[in-house]
Amino acid sequence: MDNQVQIVKLNGIINTNNSQNLRDNITELQESGAKIVLVDCQDVTFMDSSALGALVLAFKALRATGTKLVLCSINEQVRILFELTGMDKVFEIFPSQDEFHQVVLSKN
Repeated sequence: MDNQVQIVKLNGIINTNNSQNLRDNITELQESGAKIVLVDCQDVTFMDSSALGALVLAFKALRATGTKLVLCSINEQVRILFELTGMDKVFEIFPSQDEFHQVVLSKN
């Protein structure tokens, strides 16, 4: 099970300067054979619309290959960005990594 989940930990400010790297890093995980990519945003202090766009593009690329992209541990600023854009309905967002593991492991 463990090799089916790849965790990407983000930190700091995610904006135009580094959102392309974020997308590349996530889409590279397609080759790893992961069924789920968990993006952990616990250490993210700020995220802008270009970061959100990168996540959406990565989400679509992964979905095309049967891989799920889920998020956890988003802060208030990121949550508001997701809610304003309706992306909280698109992405599955878990309160924490622990919560994610409990839910996912209980399904298997």
